[in-house]
Amino acid sequence: MQASVSSLYTPHPPHTIFRSNSDIQFCGLRREALGFQSISQFRNGESRRIGIVSTKPRSGKLMVFSASAAADNGSRRSTSFDYDLVIIGAGVGGHGAALHAVEKGLKTAIIEGDVMGGTCVNRGCVPSKALLAVSGRMRELQDEHHMKALGLQVAAAGYDRQAVADHANNLASKIRGNLTNSLKAIGVDILTGFGTIVGPQKVKYGKVGFSENVVTAKDIIIATGSVPFVPKGIEIDGKTVITSDHALKLEFVPDWIAIVGSGYIGLEFSDVYTALGSEVTFIEAMDQLMPGFDPEIGKLAQRVLINPRKIDYYTGVFATKITPAKDGKPVTIELIDAKTKEPKDTLEVDAALIATGRAPFTKGLGLNNINVETQRGFVPVDDRMRVIDADGNLVPHVYCIGDANGKLMLAHTASAQGISVVEQLTGKDYVLNHLSIPAACFTHPEISMVGLTEPQAREKAEKEGFEISIAKTSFKANTKALAENEGEGLAKLIYRPDTGEILGVHILGMHAADLIHEASNAIALGTRVQDIKFAVHAHPTLSEVLDELYKSAKVNPHVSKSVSEPVSV
Repeated sequence: MQASVSSLYTPHPPHTIFRSNSDIQFCGLRREALGFQSISQFRNGESRRIGIVSTKPRSGKLMVFSASAAADNGSRRSTSFDYDLVIIGAGVGGHGAALHAVEKGLKTAIIEGDVMGGTCVNRGCVPSKALLAVSGRMRELQDEHHMKALGLQVAAAGYDRQAVADHANNLASKIRGNLTNSLKAIGVDILTGFGTIVGPQKVKYGKVGFSENVVTAKDIIIATGSVPFVPKGIEIDGKTVITSDHALKLEFVPDWIAIVGSGYIGLEFSDVYTALGSEVTFIEAMDQLMPGFDPEIGKLAQRVLINPRKIDYYTGVFATKITPAKDGKPVTIELIDAKTKEPKDTLEVDAALIATGRAPFTKGLGLNNINVETQRGFVPVDDRMRVIDADGNLVPHVYCIGDANGKLMLAHTASAQGISVVEQLTGKDYVLNHLSIPAACFTHPEISMVGLTEPQAREKAEKEGFEISIAKTSFKANTKALAENEGEGLAKLIYRPDTGEILGVHILGMHAADLIHEASNAIALGTRVQDIKFAVHAHPTLSEVLDELYKSAKVNPHVSKSVSEPVSV
């Protein structure tokens, strides 16, 4: 995706913004590492010098921004537009952008045709974590050896399926309400209906069967997210053949469920279903399970999360046809070899969950009205989230964030991209380094990662002519993990011994999703191994896993203390 977008990028379109070293701000990249020299801003054919202006402290904070931003903020509420910013889509990305826009003084509206909160709040991150909280407790209570080691005696654990489902639904409702109220409280106009771009700086919205309204905006952000991807040949009935949208409702717990896909979604649902008593069969097209993970972490995850549980699997196969249960017959799944396409097997199960990833939701946006063609459904953008049209030119005043642009399909990525766009709109060039964005899988134990996997790092090293080193540490050496009787786990650091640059960190273990942020922030800030190893960690805490990891890394002693120039990804 990124390669195809870069091939369309034009060197200096009319509204490209150039910033001086003092004015440009890289999300997650240290300013002293930058090497930009131009100090002119080009917008709408005009050239202006950029300066730094600081206002008086407000609420204890020093506000620093460029002269152009100061001028814009003073005159943004122009009578020529209904809004400074209109955001199409009120998921996590749209919400984050709206909050930041209001903080920056922009009159903002957000359009939502479904429910506030988008996929994450209603059909993704939020309700799934409620189910995983239940599965974690069930798994612990069912582990007689674990309980006995802690000196605890627990009677047979059970659960109320409807109460578990209600917990997930109630959490989603609560977060959705909080999100809605937070927007209303700061004056964001919530416009109900499906948004469509009808022309430059013009959006219409409305519900089916009702009259449509048109609003104008200085700038537009597309933040429409994604939907579950369902391959051809699979018939979804929402009951026995389901997507994650249906699974989160937990309408029933099957005795035997096949999960097509062993990525984040499939792995998390296997954790839920096995804890609640189901047997699981993974169907994976690649030659190994969890193909998106660092291979070493994936092997450990298979040993910890797959092999001891009631899970079997097929790898290197496609599910070419899945038929829902009907008239007393089970769900049938026809498998073929992924390479030879020869028939492999036919499964009969109680249910099938399709966890083959997500597809961008970009239809009906009116992209043809601004000469934009999607690529595999994704809206093409540059590294500043500016939309690129069919001719390779940047579309003025239109941006796309989150799953709809396909750069990195994570909720917090969408929010970070939205914030970076607002920074640009208010005078600061803010480039997001996607390699500094962490990801997590909330199984028990958890998996987290940031940066490159070992194969990716070795490929990069070979291409650019440097060496990499690997450092590892085990949770078995951590006091807090042992106190919790949770010593199963590994942390892995991939770095350059010649510079100390952190290329990637991967963790499997207790609270890995929380631990990863120290590493992601180190990558974001350009902090090197030889510097972060002097950071002090409280004892005894799980954070000492990373402390030991950094201390075990061996950086060449002659490395200077200058910060290497980062690369925007």
